[in-house]
Amino acid sequence: MPLSHVLTVYLISFLLVFLPSFGLAKMFQKAGVATWKAYIPFYNTWVMQELAKRPRHWVFWQFIPVVGWFITPGIYIEWVKLFGRFSLGDHTLAALFAPFYFPYLGYNDKVRYIGPEGVRRYVKPAWREWVDAAIFAVVAATLIRTFVFEAYTIPSGSMEKTLLINDFLFVSKFSYGPRIPNTPLSVPFVHNYLPGTNKKSYTTLVHLPYIRWWSSPVERGDVVVFNFPAGDTVINLPDFQSAQPYYDVIRIMGNGNSDIGRNFIMQHPEQYPLAVHPADKSDNYIKRCTGVAGDTVEVRSNTVFVNGKMEPNPPKSLIKYTVITNGQTLDAISMKEQYDIDQEKGEFEQTAKPFEYNIVLTEQARQDFLKQGYKVIPNPNVPGNSPVFPYDKVHNWTRDNYGPIWIPRKGGVLPLTAETYPVYERAIRVYEHNDLLEKDGKFYLNGKEATSYTFKMDYYWMMGDNRQGSQDSRFWGFVPEDRVVGKAWLIWFSYDSGPRWKRLFHIVK
Repeated sequence: MPLSHVLTVYLISFLLVFLPSFGLAKMFQKAGVATWKAYIPFYNTWVMQELAKRPRHWVFWQFIPVVGWFITPGIYIEWVKLFGRFSLGDHTLAALFAPFYFPYLGYNDKVRYIGPEGVRRYVKPAWREWVDAAIFAVVAATLIRTFVFEAYTIPSGSMEKTLLINDFLFVSKFSYGPRIPNTPLSVPFVHNYLPGTNKKSYTTLVHLPYIRWWSSPVERGDVVVFNFPAGDTVINLPDFQSAQPYYDVIRIMGNGNSDIGRNFIMQHPEQYPLAVHPADKSDNYIKRCTGVAGDTVEVRSNTVFVNGKMEPNPPKSLIKYTVITNGQTLDAISMKEQYDIDQEKGEFEQTAKPFEYNIVLTEQARQDFLKQGYKVIPNPNVPGNSPVFPYDKVHNWTRDNYGPIWIPRKGGVLPLTAETYPVYERAIRVYEHNDLLEKDGKFYLNGKEATSYTFKMDYYWMMGDNRQGSQDSRFWGFVPEDRVVGKAWLIWFSYDSGPRWKRLFHIVK
């Protein structure tokens, strides 16, 4: 963990115990304690625990990164009980607004110190026991969700048949190191919108920089959950969001000119309301990492080549082929039973020629067909070879034949040219927060002419296993390291008109 991250974490811990000191000094005076003790961070909480006759080892727990942020409010709640404050409202104010609430208690002549004996005489209502237990459960679950693992549901077929719609996963946060939320002030267990509304579930009043503890890089072949990089700005309507990304819409509206499309949307805010999300609150995506930082990736007929070497297709990746048998007739029933190829989903159809079929095959099925002596030919007539990233006139790429493209790495130096600018401009300008401008064939970085750029982060190239049915890096580019959420680990439940029992507790590969 970089020293700057450690300092940021402990600066927050320091402020949590120091900012209430001005009101705490007056409360110490009421309790018969020297006021100077209130101004020494962490010693002040030690004194509070002594007066409350509470375990003093909780003070040391305050030094546990992030966990300590939750311990400190608990100490404050026990402290205000010594002044006869027992209501849920009082405890909420003590936990969340101590710098303002403590001065009120300290300078209010009606508030008196009753000591631990007075606290023991108080009988807590039964409903408060339930409320306090619920709050503890929410805090514990939030910590687990942030630092250990998080539940995730597969919403689309972009990873079939590796992952199916309505597979329920556990995503490991430890695989790449837990990421501290950029927006810590948010509704628990909710992502970017309040359920059933288009209202944001978080506030950017407190915004932390990118911090990841015990970071470990994503490995090629990992199935990764990440925040959609092009989802930082969305049209806040149900039919848009990440399904129709804002940057696609403005490009289409402007007939290839994003500035024209952007101006049109800005002039019609009621028709196209916008929402801007920080990095940790854009929609979650799940794809397979096919290129890591520093790799050069190329796609040829839906086969991925990394650094010039062919990468084997994932065993259950889906690609459409034309299959010519050696005189054997294939039928939909046997295809379903043997290979889980579903005719109703358009995965199997016979062409006008005898013994020739268009079939969507997994890599395992393709290998099996080849062993039987069948000809298996990539099918070029699959819809979807629409324009791809970076949507310029220089790179004549398609979905099925893409690249080669270099994946930026931290410390990697990129020459700024007319060819590289459209590919890496967004990463330099948006993800790494620079001012980048091209004018008269020259490039200006943060106001100064530049011929190259050195990247500050690692980036990854993500693709769906359903290679011809996935919105992935071929359409929106690189995934910066600060968008990585975690590694897909375990399918704990799966549902399709009933439980898919065979998929339960499968490790994701």
